[in-house]
Amino acid sequence: MTYSLYRTRDHAGDSGGMCLGLVPVYDPEDSTKIIDKTFEDNARPRVGIVLRVGSHYARSYTAQDWWQTTLITEIVREWTDEDGSENVHFKTGNSEYLWKKF
Repeated sequence: MTYSLYRTRDHAGDSGGMCLGLVPVYDPEDSTKIIDKTFEDNARPRVGIVLRVGSHYARSYTAQDWWQTTLITEIVREWTDEDGSENVHFKTGNSEYLWKKF
């Protein structure tokens, strides 16, 4: 599978074979405090997780190997293209993104 993730305002982002969901684990005594995270391979955007898209492996020493969002706060729209590619338009605290699974 191949994924792409791009910020709508400037098209910054990345694409590759990795789509990793970072799921926060909250302190049971303080629900605002993140104490750990779990990882979800081949993740799909959903509210409450951080999404990382790019390469599992280093591609170069001078460029980044993935793009990571902040916590997803809203799913704006989901659709499937004629070729079967899945798309999600979502918001984080400060940006909007387009995610695609080919």
